[in-house]
Amino acid sequence: MMRHGAGSDWSVRKAGAGSTGASEAAGPRRVRRSRDSAHRCPLSEGSEHSSERTHSNSPGRQPAPHPSARTRPRFPGGSIMDATVAEYIRRTVLKMPKDEIKMMLQKWGFLSEAQLQTLNFHQIKDNISHEVVQLCEENSADIKQAAALDIIYNHIYQNKRMWSVYQMKKSGEEDEYFDIADFKKKFKRRIRSALKNVTITFKEYEDNAIWIRVAWGTPYKKPNQYKPSYVVYHSQTPYIFISASMLKSNLPLLCQALIVASNYHDIREMELRSHSLNSLKDIVFKRYSQNFETYTPKPLQGGNVEPENADIRIIHENGREKERIHRLNQEAFGSGPQPQLEFAQYKLETMFKSGPKMDVLDKKEPFRCLVKFSSPHLLESLKSLAPAGMADAPLSPLLTCIPHKARNYFKIREKKKSFVSP
Repeated sequence: MMRHGAGSDWSVRKAGAGSTGASEAAGPRRVRRSRDSAHRCPLSEGSEHSSERTHSNSPGRQPAPHPSARTRPRFPGGSIMDATVAEYIRRTVLKMPKDEIKMMLQKWGFLSEAQLQTLNFHQIKDNISHEVVQLCEENSADIKQAAALDIIYNHIYQNKRMWSVYQMKKSGEEDEYFDIADFKKKFKRRIRSALKNVTITFKEYEDNAIWIRVAWGTPYKKPNQYKPSYVVYHSQTPYIFISASMLKSNLPLLCQALIVASNYHDIREMELRSHSLNSLKDIVFKRYSQNFETYTPKPLQGGNVEPENADIRIIHENGREKERIHRLNQEAFGSGPQPQLEFAQYKLETMFKSGPKMDVLDKKEPFRCLVKFSSPHLLESLKSLAPAGMADAPLSPLLTCIPHKARNYFKIREKKKSFVSP
């Protein structure tokens, strides 16, 4: 019916055109062009131009690429760059403090010094990020370069992440020779044997630290670059520091790859976590000032040593007690700065004890409780409690043994077992 209606209308127009003259005969041709364009393929040239006009936001802007080419747009100059890579670089630049963007780009080394000179670092960060992306487009940046920039940022601002310590074990006396190329090869092979969609990036630093960034995908999805895992491994040591991705299911595969690449046979998580990666290294590598057995305190002079301009009318009360507290504090914490930990957590699994007449609990079940101490600098806070008169000296070994035992997660059980879980 529609065809018949269209045909009838067409014949009427043709008849009208014949009676009125040549000037009106152009009418059917205009109708024919509009009908042809209505049925034209959407991938044709006319449709593409109309799409470009629709997506153009400003007069001087380049036309938006065709939808079929959005994943790998071609930019002026003939270079090809993935749009997701461009967006990831832009967001990474936006995370940087404005006065440190130039420094981090220089550490990155992907942009030439001449290109960096063209950047205006005095404008707002959003404009800087767009200019950086344009320069990366000229150099045809890919996800490897974008991941390397992300490692540089996280190496400088490593305290923004939560780090956990893992310890590896060998099966016997094995060769201590470490080959970085062999390590990378084994690590990649082990992960990619189980998962193909993954991005693995390495970067070496001067202190024999190898930073590894792993962005995880799925068998059907590309790697999620915004939720990667970070690994810091010091060669020829059994310790690994991991800032795990929110995708926890990939952690076992990551640990397997690490023990295979480093020629160990087992790995376990130590109960030690913190935002301060350097403090975790100080604890496990014994680089802090705490000395339990070797500390020999110098004898104090009973508080008789006073400043030259001290007022003789001032009387120091409890001098001996202050001397005792200072000595015990030095024995427990040492004289230097403490590693920075933000919390210590104690999980109690002890029996509730009461008098026989109180009869509080008839059932002999453990009393379960969770106690957590939090502070921006927990160990320094604990160290200052006794001198400030807020706690008796010496403090409980449960508080002073944190760096010595290299853990800030404890499980307290009955004394017949152990006050700290092995």
